[in-house]
Amino acid sequence: MNIFPKCHGIIPARYESSRFPGKPLAKIMGKPMFWHVYDRAIQCPQMSSVTLATDDKRIFEAAEKLDVPVVMTASNHQSGTDRVLEAARKLGIDAEAVVVNIQGDEPCLEPGMLTELVTPFESCNVRVTTLAAAVGPDEATSPDRVKVVRASNGRALYFSRAQIPFDRDEKMHGFLLHIGLYAFRMEALERFGELEPSPLELREKLEQLRLLEDGIDIYVTETRHTCHGVDRPDDLEKVKHILEND
Repeated sequence: MNIFPKCHGIIPARYESSRFPGKPLAKIMGKPMFWHVYDRAIQCPQMSSVTLATDDKRIFEAAEKLDVPVVMTASNHQSGTDRVLEAARKLGIDAEAVVVNIQGDEPCLEPGMLTELVTPFESCNVRVTTLAAAVGPDEATSPDRVKVVRASNGRALYFSRAQIPFDRDEKMHGFLLHIGLYAFRMEALERFGELEPSPLELREKLEQLRLLEDGIDIYVTETRHTCHGVDRPDDLEKVKHILEND
């Protein structure tokens, strides 16, 4: 009999950003962006805990003032996943527990997406999960929009910036767009941290390919929910409007 594992959300919040320095502290309706992400994440009933992981004293102090659980991490991490791993180690998360990497620039996060993300862990064989959403061919042409193809059981076959699968007969009408939310069993997250960047990862600039090249399956759940990430200051007005009307 499988026992559903405890799930721990971690929100990486790095101060430096080439397009939007200090983004986690950007005010939306009077609260910093990281607070909105945290507030949405704790609404997911499967989350046993949610913690902010930052490299900046200003973010750390702001989190403490708002009673948001927070841990300080190193400033030299190559990716958000590496920051999540350090935080998970500091929190002493068990090997079979699930660590959820929650994007810190999604203040409109739908809690149901986290439920969809962790539900596959009902099977003890699942080690890593992520999400995808259906998109049309026009959106799929952009290399900034990562596509995924999967097997009939939901296992990811490949992620690419290219428009996959190739439509030789031009009869396809849709693709699966990868959504960058991940959940790992702690032992799989530890394994990720042990691995060097892989050839396909370096070629596509997609860190999830490191896991596939190591033979670690990633299960992909299709969601109907939409992401509204903040990449630039101009995006703040858009998410403010969504939150006000939620």
